[in-house]
Amino acid sequence: MSDLAQCRDVLGDLIAFPTISAYSNLSAIAYIAERLETAGARVEVMTDPGGQKANLFATLGPERAGGLVLSGHTDVVPVADQPWSSDPFTMVERDGRLYGRGSCDMKGFIATCLVKLDGLKAAARHRPIHFAFTHDEEVGCLGARALVEVLRDRACRPAMALIGEPTQMQVIEGHKGCCEYTVTFTGAEGHGSAPEKGVNAVEYAARYIGRLLELRQALIARCPAGSRFDPPYTTLNIGGLTGGHAHNVIAGKAVLEWEMRPVVAEDLAFVKDEIAAYVGDVLLPEMRQVAAQADISTEVIGEVAGLEPMAENAARDLVFRLTGANRADLVPFGTEAGLFQGIGMQAVICGPGSIEMAHKPDEYIELDQLRQSMAMLDRLGEIYGARNAE
Repeated sequence: MSDLAQCRDVLGDLIAFPTISAYSNLSAIAYIAERLETAGARVEVMTDPGGQKANLFATLGPERAGGLVLSGHTDVVPVADQPWSSDPFTMVERDGRLYGRGSCDMKGFIATCLVKLDGLKAAARHRPIHFAFTHDEEVGCLGARALVEVLRDRACRPAMALIGEPTQMQVIEGHKGCCEYTVTFTGAEGHGSAPEKGVNAVEYAARYIGRLLELRQALIARCPAGSRFDPPYTTLNIGGLTGGHAHNVIAGKAVLEWEMRPVVAEDLAFVKDEIAAYVGDVLLPEMRQVAAQADISTEVIGEVAGLEPMAENAARDLVFRLTGANRADLVPFGTEAGLFQGIGMQAVICGPGSIEMAHKPDEYIELDQLRQSMAMLDRLGEIYGARNAE
């Protein structure tokens, strides 16, 4: 059976696991683990506290620091209310395309890794090749955040990471972060004719928003010189504000949703520190002068680290050699790459499929993209082998 035919079969198996983020991914992880163990990899399955989700980390080759990790997420987005023309969890082939939820985002890349294990094993005799397959990327990179905390303290931590998100096999060296928050304001209700006797949660939410908008202007002024992002500075957006019951009632509760997309990690710290100081030094003391129970609480929906373009990036340069590319671009969507970068690894993004197909009904990946991904992994084996021979 050809490699492409094997890849088609493995991808069909992976798609059949309905690993929507709200559900367990344990069956898919068990399938991947079995294939890796059969190839001789040392496999670790790390379950989350609830026991229904897991990350997988595996290694071919020696137990030593360095080497490359091939990384992808196993979860997919929901299919509810999407007009699919076939069962989204049964792969269908039409006109050189393989249809199914997760086909491009990003089980196609995982399938190519599993098909090429024999060649990667042969290449990893002297320098390790690792695999990291995570849970809950689509809802805040929860699995990868847990995984990098494990890797951070390991003496045998990988040096480089290749994240196979769908880029049509283009080399990507950077993206902004994506940080989302829900802030709940708890005030004290009362009659609208005496606003000074209550604590209007909507009013305090509005003042909080005002401070965020001041910080948004400050972020523009903080734009890093030479930034290649579009726009080049960190952005901040107010997504929604709800609260209150009636015209003549002091609003006792308000909920604010907002996000920012940091260009650099320092901007994230800047905004969080500034808004925390405003809440702690100004808003809360005023609210509690009237009602001791008044409060402002923040829920972190997700903090996806950005991938900062680096002048020196061995992972990017390696993928240049693997693909023949001579330039790297930036993308607007988030990935797990910045988390690996955050623990000192050099990271790059390159994988089969188009992000334009991700999250949509009738998601598909082209067979030619799978061929290109497998060719990249074949070339990885050649380069590793050549370097080890030296």
